[in-house]
Amino acid sequence: MYQRILVPLDGSELAECVLPHVKAISAGCNIGEVVLLEIVESPPAWALEGVDLNALQNANVKAAKEYVAKVQSQLSAEGLNVRSEVLEGKAAETIADFAKENAVDFIAIATHGRSGVSRWVSGSVADKLLRSSHVPILMVRPAGGEPSE
Repeated sequence: MYQRILVPLDGSELAECVLPHVKAISAGCNIGEVVLLEIVESPPAWALEGVDLNALQNANVKAAKEYVAKVQSQLSAEGLNVRSEVLEGKAAETIADFAKENAVDFIAIATHGRSGVSRWVSGSVADKLLRSSHVPILMVRPAGGEPSE
């Protein structure tokens, strides 16, 4: 049923809370490939006056590549067929485009589960992805996360 699972990560422990679920689904459904994806968004030019934005972006991309390679290595050591990608762009849109262009069957993503003003202020990649993706999405809230009202 599912041959390729996409797992968006952002370098945080919260994002990694989805990995045990991905391992279980992979084992139970005989998944062909798990794709780890980190999106590096460009820093806003107005917020970093006097900073070399190209150097900062290159450093962010390098750090993202190192991070997903580390997670890929850990999952591969557990027997999963894993590859990793780092792309630049707006997170939700880039994830949805990647899923469509790479025949992804399933997306597994962590979410804060915010609602109301806090979601409006901080935005929600998971929520935007839910509204723009055409494949099934598993959203996982980290253990101990408080449900929002």
